[in-house]
Amino acid sequence: QVQLVESGGGLVQPGGSLRLSCAASGFTFSSYHMSWYRQAPGKERELVAYITSAGGTTTYADSVKGRFTISRDNVKNTVYLQMNSLKPEDTAVYYCNGKPTALYRSRPTYWGQGTQVTVSS
Repeated sequence: QVQLVESGGGLVQPGGSLRLSCAASGFTFSSYHMSWYRQAPGKERELVAYITSAGGTTTYADSVKGRFTISRDNVKNTVYLQMNSLKPEDTAVYYCNGKPTALYRSRPTYWGQGTQVTVSS
């Protein structure tokens, strides 16, 4: 059974930090590029950060560059999102996403169930 289980969300004050984790199981994690998306109320889901299967390349949305860091541990089958200097506009449900590499493109894309992040004083 494939699972992507996010954790680490919560309520934090502006300027604070959170670290999200996404634990993967049921598929070959190292064959997947991983991403974090978020969706705020009334808005479309947007890509926040992306990391390639071996962790060699990362990309970020302009709105989080310099504040968020994506990383992965292919032994623990987990992807992380370190979020610093949080702003109220970062408030959203954060989703973990796995997309197969080109070599395995016939495999499905996976989504986690989401974790709520609320930035408020």
